[in-house]
Amino acid sequence: MGQTRLHFTANKLEADRIFAALDAALEDDGLPIAVLELDEEKDIHEVSLYADGDVDPVEARVRDILAGLGLPKAIEREVLPDVDWVSRSLEGLKPVRAGRFFVHGSHDRAKRRSGDLAIEIEAGLAFGTGHHGTTAGCLEMLEQVALRERPRNALDLGTGSAVLAIALAKLAHVPVLATDIDPVAVRVAAANARLNHVKALVETVTAPGFHHPIFARRAPFDLIVANILARPLMRLAPEMAKHISLGGSLVLSGILDRQRDAVISAYVGQAFRHVRTLHREGWVTIHLKR
Repeated sequence: MGQTRLHFTANKLEADRIFAALDAALEDDGLPIAVLELDEEKDIHEVSLYADGDVDPVEARVRDILAGLGLPKAIEREVLPDVDWVSRSLEGLKPVRAGRFFVHGSHDRAKRRSGDLAIEIEAGLAFGTGHHGTTAGCLEMLEQVALRERPRNALDLGTGSAVLAIALAKLAHVPVLATDIDPVAVRVAAANARLNHVKALVETVTAPGFHHPIFARRAPFDLIVANILARPLMRLAPEMAKHISLGGSLVLSGILDRQRDAVISAYVGQAFRHVRTLHREGWVTIHLKR
């Protein structure tokens, strides 16, 4: 049987309590749990739990946990398609050059040049193929930062297709932790790391935020790259500060031009300093140092 997503909505306080309870009760089962903000103004958050095979026993446990918290919820199910994501082609997209990086599908291998850091991506539905302005901006910024600072331990938070983690592994030859809240994206990321022969350097983990114990084991990081969205990045500023080494660098994207100052202010408040902003297609990539 394939994978099923159990999901329900709650306000933020409820969602945080539920996440903590589910995480503690189901830790040994290795079931991915995620919380996603659906509507900030109405305070609607979605809690999701992903299970393989027979989901009835899992749903029963979740109901018991919710009842114990005094927070019964209407649990819905979504059966996820069993798709061979790696075999999905990007034939409708052109290859992208960003600095020394060349992001392409298998059909464009012949266009690689001598000296290219080629990244082959076949993740048709995972965000972050290099074709979006934020990913291309991150690639340009990462090349400059990694070559100048030579990090030894890196994190790609919200990895998507793992294009940024693969780029760091190929460029700096250092271990990279690649995490995402979406288990489908993580499977895609792992497949792409294997496809690009950097699986030994790139560890892929399904993890929401910084709650997963993998962060405590792998931190502090010399370099963190996060191509997410402005509001989550601002909320993550205190956790970023806790998990980065003194003098370490952040490369942040998924930020519109008009959101730049607010994001920088959130990080300056956590003892980061702004180094440089790269503008591309209405989006910005920001380099900050601790």
